[in-house]
Amino acid sequence: MQPIGFQPISNPVFVNLNFLRQIRMYRLYFLLFMLPLAWPAYAQKTSVRKSQELRIPMTAGKWTYAPGQVDFIAGKEAGVMKILKGPKSIVLNDVVFSNGTIEYDVELTGPGFPGINFRMDADQQNGENFYLRSFGKVTPDVRTTVQYAPIVKGMSMWDLTDEYQTGASIAEAGWNHVKLVISGRQMKAYVNDMSKPVLVVPELESPETGGSISLSGSVNYANLVIKPDVTEGLNPEPGYNIVAHDTRYLRNWLVSAPAVLPFGKEPVIGLQSTYGKTDPAELPDSSTRWSPIKAESRGIVNLSRQYAHKPGEVRLLAWLKTSIQSNKAQERLLSLGFSDEVWVFVNGQFLYADKNYFGTPQQKYPAGRCTIENASIRLPLKEGNNEILIGLANYFYGWGIVARLDDTVGIQIMK
Repeated sequence: MQPIGFQPISNPVFVNLNFLRQIRMYRLYFLLFMLPLAWPAYAQKTSVRKSQELRIPMTAGKWTYAPGQVDFIAGKEAGVMKILKGPKSIVLNDVVFSNGTIEYDVELTGPGFPGINFRMDADQQNGENFYLRSFGKVTPDVRTTVQYAPIVKGMSMWDLTDEYQTGASIAEAGWNHVKLVISGRQMKAYVNDMSKPVLVVPELESPETGGSISLSGSVNYANLVIKPDVTEGLNPEPGYNIVAHDTRYLRNWLVSAPAVLPFGKEPVIGLQSTYGKTDPAELPDSSTRWSPIKAESRGIVNLSRQYAHKPGEVRLLAWLKTSIQSNKAQERLLSLGFSDEVWVFVNGQFLYADKNYFGTPQQKYPAGRCTIENASIRLPLKEGNNEILIGLANYFYGWGIVARLDDTVGIQIMK
């Protein structure tokens, strides 16, 4: 029996030709079927290749800026941006950046903090900030030359990020070359020496994962090149955190809502002669409402994420409390970093007060930043539960504390 539609052909040459025609037809059908499936991948790949390098012209049409803020002049390959005055950033139009490489040249023309913001949200309130600190001649031994800080709710967290600064060789005259490699939560920064990063940030701390790019500082910029998704193999996951497993840090707290605390008024009884007028009503009582707050990856308890306000706008006071269980009466050493003012109580007894304002005689080492090196306090602990209460006031930039005990033998910290 022969299949339906089968027509025998006696000439084998005709059989071979017919077979070849069928093969060609099947190939054509296959190509027509697969083309719609293959096209998106091909188109996407082509798009990625085309977007691997964006050379940004320094011309007025590419940027948003305030009147009289910028001059665009001839020079370099794509022109030079000459920033005449600040402090607002000059925003790059029509580019959204998430991951990749950013390179640019910067010529220092005066003192300041020239830098680049990236992953900025639409309101320019959250993002990442990398900058040089330019105040005259520096050497690689000057630790404050290169800095990174997240921007949270419109405020730079520079005084809560002491770990993210380092020295570098910077040319006072002429051009400096900067290269940033950003991948997920990590960043490597190169300044002039492209053979090794001068600064590695293991965990970028802004809440944003993508956004606009902007430039700032009264300097000249040129040769801005953006390479989307070129990350040189940098792991997008957060890098190694040296304090993550250190059980001595006090990481879990309760925090009160902030209240305005005018200068000249202090919340602690009995300190009038040193700190001015006091008001016992400022101390927490049974009506105080508490919310949990946890330390971030570096051990910083960052109130700015919840209660950010503009620097110099108003002096705010909030209270933090935690508990320590001790198996006996003992004394422990508490290393405490704070920004900007603290009042410390143990079991209801006042123990310590201090201020840490950058640029004032009251600033703590290092230079008014909040670090574990700001202060050491001896904590008298009783057997059983001990309440640690800290009043924390802020007026100037980042608002937070970092607290670590010298030892935790015989101690349980609030989880």
